[in-house]
Amino acid sequence: MDIAGFCTQSAVIIVAGKGGVGKTTVSAALARTAARSGLSVLIVELEGKSGLTSALGHPELLTYDEVVLSPGGSQAGSPAEDGRAMAEIRARTLTPDDALLEYLVDHGLRRVSKRLVNSGALDVVATAVPGIRDILVLGKVKQLERSRRADVIVVDAPAAGHAITFLTSAQGLLDSARVGPIRTQAADVVELLSDSARCQVVLVTLPEETPVNETVETAYKLEDSVGTSLGPVIVNGIYPHLDHLEADPGEAAAAAGVTLGPGEADALRAAAVFRRRREELQAEQVDRLADGLPLPQLWLPHLFTTELGLREVDQLADALAAGLERLPEVMAGPGGRSRSAESAS
Repeated sequence: MDIAGFCTQSAVIIVAGKGGVGKTTVSAALARTAARSGLSVLIVELEGKSGLTSALGHPELLTYDEVVLSPGGSQAGSPAEDGRAMAEIRARTLTPDDALLEYLVDHGLRRVSKRLVNSGALDVVATAVPGIRDILVLGKVKQLERSRRADVIVVDAPAAGHAITFLTSAQGLLDSARVGPIRTQAADVVELLSDSARCQVVLVTLPEETPVNETVETAYKLEDSVGTSLGPVIVNGIYPHLDHLEADPGEAAAAAGVTLGPGEADALRAAAVFRRRREELQAEQVDRLADGLPLPQLWLPHLFTTELGLREVDQLADALAAGLERLPEVMAGPGGRSRSAESAS
């Protein structure tokens, strides 16, 4: 599949997954992949974390106002795949409180918004209707999409459990509110989420039992409750295959003219057994994910580092681009009959 084609088949890409699977890092890698294809990107962060900015080399936390994380052109760090300069990457955070204030101002209620801030009643208003916080944030995402703020909007969504509530709240409000601005906002959000040309959800998981279970469950809940389009599942943290794990350390050392110290051969054997078992467990979980969720898989390598910066994000972007190029042009949803879920490793 053409990389730019994938990144533009939906104007909004919502990246979701269980906490700790690396969805924020994947959001950054996806943004770099799109920018390297010549597409301008706006990243929307919803949980106020610092990992996104540091991964893309920006020293400060995000605010409600957009900032440029990567200016594009020759200053972007690496050229686009076809030799063109990278496009710009911008980012911002969205909070329900700020979204509510902006909503009130846009609807001619600037005085009311100021009173809410000064009185401390803003939180009461934002929580008066169940799901209203999520609607306010998603309504702002919808506004950004309609205003064409970028070629691609990447949303770093809440962790999987909250993501389901986050994405289904609009339908709940639409069912309960018959008239008024809340229903209108909810209807607009449902329209966005259910239109595959405007929005898709990309789930991120690790090749481990609990994340895989939650990913499969989340996919079906989103399809059943929201009708949202699901993109390929990104399996993060795949250990690369190593050859020669069966080799005897002593014999290998002798062949290389190296003398092992006391206990080193045993330590190397134990490390080889651990690594082999790790690869076997990952393969089992990847197969189980394919059986439970017939969606294409994109595999990102485990990076043996404690810190993630721009260089590491670009390593993941390289793997993401390579996987996307091997994807079939048509992808089936989790309830589809097609088993075109061939892993792109």
